[in-house]
Amino acid sequence: MRHWFCVAFLTLPSIALGQFLPERLQLLTSGRYAELEVLGEREVGADPKPNSARLMPLCTAYAKLKRYNKVFPCLDRLEANVRAGDIAMQDMEEMQRNNPVLSGLARFGMVFAGGEEGLKGTVVPTLHALRCEVYTELREYDKAIAAGKEAVRSVPTTWNMERFFRIQALSALGLAQALSGDRDAALKSVSELEAIGTSYPHGSMKQPKWAGAIRIRVALGDFKRAHEIFVEEDPQSHGAFMSFAYAVGGAVAGMGANRSLTAWTDLPLAFLNYKVRLEVGEVKEAKAGFDRLLAVPEVQDNGEVYWLLLYDRGRIAAAEGDLAGALEFWKRAVAVIESHRSTINTEANKIGFVGDKQAVYRGLVAGLVDLGRHAEAFDYVERSKARALVDLLAGKKDFSVAAPDVDAIRKLLESTEQAETDALAQVMEAAGEPVRQRTLKVADTRRALQDQAPELASLVSVTSAPIAEIQKRIPEDEALVEYYYDDRAVYAFVVTQSGIQVAKLAVEGLEGDVRQLRELIENPTHNDFEVPAKALYSRLVRPLEAAIRGKKLLIVAHGVLHYLPFAALHDGTAFLLDRHAMRFLPSASVIRYLRTAPAAERLGVLAFGNPDLGDPKLDLQFAQEEALEIVKKVPQSRALLRKEATEAAFRQYAAGFSILHFATHGEFRSDAPLNSALMLAKDGDSDGLLTVSKLYSVRIAADLVTLSACETGLGKVASGDDVVGLTRGFLYAGASTVVASLWKVDDRGTSALMTRFYDELKGGDRREALRRAQLAAREQFPHPFFWTAFQLTGRAD
Repeated sequence: MRHWFCVAFLTLPSIALGQFLPERLQLLTSGRYAELEVLGEREVGADPKPNSARLMPLCTAYAKLKRYNKVFPCLDRLEANVRAGDIAMQDMEEMQRNNPVLSGLARFGMVFAGGEEGLKGTVVPTLHALRCEVYTELREYDKAIAAGKEAVRSVPTTWNMERFFRIQALSALGLAQALSGDRDAALKSVSELEAIGTSYPHGSMKQPKWAGAIRIRVALGDFKRAHEIFVEEDPQSHGAFMSFAYAVGGAVAGMGANRSLTAWTDLPLAFLNYKVRLEVGEVKEAKAGFDRLLAVPEVQDNGEVYWLLLYDRGRIAAAEGDLAGALEFWKRAVAVIESHRSTINTEANKIGFVGDKQAVYRGLVAGLVDLGRHAEAFDYVERSKARALVDLLAGKKDFSVAAPDVDAIRKLLESTEQAETDALAQVMEAAGEPVRQRTLKVADTRRALQDQAPELASLVSVTSAPIAEIQKRIPEDEALVEYYYDDRAVYAFVVTQSGIQVAKLAVEGLEGDVRQLRELIENPTHNDFEVPAKALYSRLVRPLEAAIRGKKLLIVAHGVLHYLPFAALHDGTAFLLDRHAMRFLPSASVIRYLRTAPAAERLGVLAFGNPDLGDPKLDLQFAQEEALEIVKKVPQSRALLRKEATEAAFRQYAAGFSILHFATHGEFRSDAPLNSALMLAKDGDSDGLLTVSKLYSVRIAADLVTLSACETGLGKVASGDDVVGLTRGFLYAGASTVVASLWKVDDRGTSALMTRFYDELKGGDRREALRRAQLAAREQFPHPFFWTAFQLTGRAD
């Protein structure tokens, strides 16, 4: 009896809700989030200390509308209220004023439902579930899981609506666990979710329960079970993905009636249904469904689902043998992908997975190569790498600016970011601007930024240099070799002033071969490295010999090839270093941003040697000697040693020297690439870590930066072009050339190699100087461990 009364009260017909409930709850229970946002901001804005009954609906509106810049401050205020004891879902005094009859009915119902305290407790799980959902969309899975666990722990047990809030919490938590890769935990959560009973009188909870289960199953790759749920439980409903509003208000009304909301209400679940059908082999049904969705103009307003829809439709076309048709679908998908800087996955909580944007580029490159459209394929390779960098830097805002009017550029960057934030909002009109107008505004601000600060623009939007421009910048005696691979093949593009060639190479076992070579080279007591060195030469270089013969090489690696010491590859007679001088770039398009030596007079070498890291085990005796020896070779130079070698000193002095030399440890962070760092001495102003992220915020304008440190060339990212490191950061900060190491180098051997390198620099060609220093080091230390770790990135002259 108690349970029935509570459910009956909370599922009052919409006419009753319209008559009695406060307007904010009417809007919440009907899913009218844009109107709720306007009302909530008016109510909260006029109240210096808004109660939870007002904040909770507003926070929900922000979360559902994807107002990421507003939702966290709102949730923080709501959490502060909760800590102060304000956990009421509804202001009973307000209800008493609005309608004494309904207020009395509500209080009477709560007596049977477990008491007012039980009803109050519903704000807490909703708060944590909203945090979990938003963090999931931002791909901050650790925070999402922590919030999801709090949501589960705070489910009220004194109230008979417990199972709804358990559905809400487990749906959010299980999805975050699945997307984070914690399969076992996600399976446990989804099993608990599916076991919750939703038979009469709990029928209103059936749809959100099974919608949540589908999302988790899809995130786990269990399309078979997801398909079974679609067939057996039929969870498709406009309210299926509403977390709080669905159960409180009953069937959510009007979401599909307004065709303008189709993109954000009907589309995600409809797409997911056809996506599941495709993955279980019902291709004909999936194709027909995708085509129906693509025929709806409003679908284009939801960019995240739209590009996924185009990609899967292209997969079907490719499987049917229509490669040209597939390429057109994928090109349209890339155009959508590149229209957004943000890596926020706005629909992750609705469709249960995060799309692999790089898969679209891989399909395009492979298809274009197969059709012989090599220049076009090369362009998409470059755009793929640009997309990966933009994704890596998506959360960063404090970029340094190299432009005459720094303030104007910063304001333009802020305008671009604000336009992109506005475009994420899932409302047809925001501040009077329709969706397409907001999208055009983003494009306009990006074009302005591209015109006024092109290198900065390349960090916040996908740009690539036309191949004709790249060819003009390649010297006549040089060949650019750019690698790109997927699970089918390795593509090696050879670009010279006169043309472009592509070789399709075998990919099977590539990562294993690179890993084996690295492991063997890093053990200088054995010479077994020759076997994988020869195998990799045969795979990666021999097919290109005719195109690169007699040329210096400009190498652009991809994925695991960033870890490869190309100098150590062996053709059976000689190392690649013996036949070719080499330099590297993170992408070919970076060639247009490489700076020539500034005209202004600057000092010689600023060397950081053996910083005091607070642990005697980290001292580098030869690094200190190396720094002192190098400053002797160049006039007007300075060595900062031990406690003087700080990040503060770098910021104070670096801009005044033409060469920066770091003889210290490097820290490689594969889990957080922007936190990979050079380790300097701590001081009162900094932690001593000169990170990749910090480098994008400083200006140095150095001719040469030498990183005579450990693992300074690497930094792993999550997708696309799989490695980025301090080298790219220093290039953006203003360096023309960066010399860095691939692995933990020998202190003594490195000191000898670096000393010789600076001797050879007097000849003017930095690439040749490094090559000669490496050849000289080989005479003293024959094993490639000692001389192949260093690579030169950037300008060679």
